[in-house]
Amino acid sequence: MDDLSAPVVGTYSNTPREPLITLMEAREAVRLLMHFAEVADGDSEEELDAFALATDIAGRLPSE
Repeated sequence: MDDLSAPVVGTYSNTPREPLITLMEAREAVRLLMHFAEVADGDSEEELDAFALATDIAGRLPSE
C-alpha cells in the first residue's frame, strides 16, 4: 500500500507535442455526430449519446 501513496516523479520532455486532434478534425467530428443524431428517428440511446457528446465537445471548442 505504501507504494501507491508515494508521489509519481519523472522527467518530461520539453519538446512541443502535437495535439491528439486538430481543431478542424474536432469540428468535423461534431458535425458528423450532429448529423447522425439528427437523421435518425431519435429512439436509440446511441443517438441521444451522439447528440450529447457533440453538444459537449462543440461547447468546448473556440469560436474561431
